[in-house]
Amino acid sequence: MASHTASHTASHTVDDTVLAGFRGGLAGDVITPGDRDYDEARTLFNAMIDRRPAVVARCETARDVAEAIRFGRENGLEIAVRGGGHGVAGMALVDGGLVVDLRRMHAVTVDPRARTARVGGGATMSRLDRATEPYGLATTGGRVSTTGVGGFVLGGGAGWLDRKFGLASDNLLEVELVTADGDTVRASEDENPELFWALHGGGGNFGVATSFTLRLHPLPVVTAALLLWPPEAGPDVVRVYRDFLEAAPDEVGGGVIHMTAPPEDFVPGDMVGRLACGVLITYAGETQEMRDVAEPVLGLSPDAEMATECSYADLQCLFDDPPGYRNYWSAEYLGSFPDPAVDRFCARAADLIVPSPSQHVLFPQGGAVARGPAHYPIPWRRAPWVVHPFGLWEDPADDERGRRWVRDARADVEPWSIGAVYLNFIGREGEDRLVAGFGPDNHRRLAEVKARYDPENVFHFNHNIEPA
Repeated sequence: MASHTASHTASHTVDDTVLAGFRGGLAGDVITPGDRDYDEARTLFNAMIDRRPAVVARCETARDVAEAIRFGRENGLEIAVRGGGHGVAGMALVDGGLVVDLRRMHAVTVDPRARTARVGGGATMSRLDRATEPYGLATTGGRVSTTGVGGFVLGGGAGWLDRKFGLASDNLLEVELVTADGDTVRASEDENPELFWALHGGGGNFGVATSFTLRLHPLPVVTAALLLWPPEAGPDVVRVYRDFLEAAPDEVGGGVIHMTAPPEDFVPGDMVGRLACGVLITYAGETQEMRDVAEPVLGLSPDAEMATECSYADLQCLFDDPPGYRNYWSAEYLGSFPDPAVDRFCARAADLIVPSPSQHVLFPQGGAVARGPAHYPIPWRRAPWVVHPFGLWEDPADDERGRRWVRDARADVEPWSIGAVYLNFIGREGEDRLVAGFGPDNHRRLAEVKARYDPENVFHFNHNIEPA
């Protein structure tokens, strides 16, 4: 068993002299309880998470990261790693331990000739997208601008462009990683290839990723269209959408989103604040092309319609999740989506907390996702459909209701599930779900990589793979 277990419930205080030495040796800052910006340093996207680390190391360099890891280990502190802080389970924070905070390591360097970007481990999607935008280049990012690049890519990385350009990890060319021993290693197809394999879906189990090199693709413009209907139209709309997507070109992304209709100019007043069935169409191209391709859905006479042509960086900001809400999410990856599944999916939307930013989502996969490298530990790539109940609400009194809705939404479509799941979409759901995120054979192989790079399981605040 990993050696960290004894310290799980312990809270540590660090000797002031030792702490002063750590502060003096770091290019970045060290934050402890009582410091003015301590609360900001421990605030995450998910307002359900309220943890009090003993030390937050705001690292500025890979050397800082190595020093922080050594400091944490020498002082018996459990270690959590914060990139974007966007993970729903809140594993970027640890009570009484050390947080290695990468947010200052956010530089993005674009090589337009090579069509690559080198991205700091603490960068958000917005920094990556804004850096590539002037060159008309992009790569698959998360579906909002606030997602951290690191956790997103290491978990596999599904987004609006994945049907066109593949998953984010399919575009991963190199990773710089600081190990549990404080060593800096590089992983690519040619250098430490087994570690490189593990970083395609294995998450933060193997070290602290301080930079990523990603492949970019030409993408001068995208189009986004949001169409809304009353919820009773849902089953018919979803069937048409399903049939449309199964023959749609790879340029089409988006999804079905049951949601609270927003107070926007294009939404009729009597819909605002009420449950609606929405279809979001993202298209890697111009608006007229999108309209020609998506005519089957556009022809369903939506009660509200918005279409905009913009840069990919602007598209990423259109649907940013508001911070400060309580979050609970899950997902099921489906091998098929027949009419009975459509009916169950639509009926469950009635239990959505309305009004709230919660979304009951159906995402398509296929395209470049399905055609991507089959040998990586990403068994969910072969599923054509994803049901993703995405709960956000404000009032703690809604916690049980919100959690129950998410669990019920999963259960509704479980008969069509392939079993595998994208771990970035879920919190802690038990060992069986963890193994399903990688596949049993991949999980065993990942445990061997873990044993080589982190034999003592120092990095266990994640969807943890114990060393073999």
